[in-house]
Amino acid sequence: MKILAINGSPRKKWNTAAMLGSALEGATSMGAETELVHLYDLDYQGCTSCFACKLKGGKSYGKCAVQDDLTPVLEMIPDVDALILGSPVYFGCVTGMMRCFMERLLFPYLQYTRPPSTLFGREIRTAFIYTMNVSEQQMTEFGYSLHIAANAQVLTRTFGHSESLCAFQTLQFEDYDKVVFNYFDPEERRERHRTIFPEDCRQASELGKRLIRAP
Repeated sequence: MKILAINGSPRKKWNTAAMLGSALEGATSMGAETELVHLYDLDYQGCTSCFACKLKGGKSYGKCAVQDDLTPVLEMIPDVDALILGSPVYFGCVTGMMRCFMERLLFPYLQYTRPPSTLFGREIRTAFIYTMNVSEQQMTEFGYSLHIAANAQVLTRTFGHSESLCAFQTLQFEDYDKVVFNYFDPEERRERHRTIFPEDCRQASELGKRLIRAP
């Protein structure tokens, strides 16, 4: 089995990447083949509304016609057994690079039918890992959960399944003394990173195992 993870964070060794790595380690322990793609390594753009993916009989019907660094990644996805997306939350939303990726990934498979249907030829397991500065209560108060639910809905509609995993109050800086910051007590955040974040990573590992175990 093959599982692909997509890192939508600009950082390759921080919270989001660590949780994606744990998910892939969990999948590997179940015998899966894994790969991690860092979106910020790639030169690409979002959907250009060319609608080539919607043209009847067109050579790009059902797939993105734009050719750039993202093209090989999109071409991998029909062959994987599971897909994990990961992103920090910026201003209540995933990063711009992740959003551009999602546009290019999802729109070509969308059929304008009633109800909307998918051109993706089979069901695969998908998941979305989110890391954020706010608490779980603040996530709800600020409306982040609506964005997370919307992503889960479109992934389920396209691929047949999705689940979400969130890590809260994550560590933003290695050294808070170097930045202007008094939003919370940095030492409390460091302590949470020492004690709670390992559990977040353990849950990510279990997520990876679960995606592979599922039929």
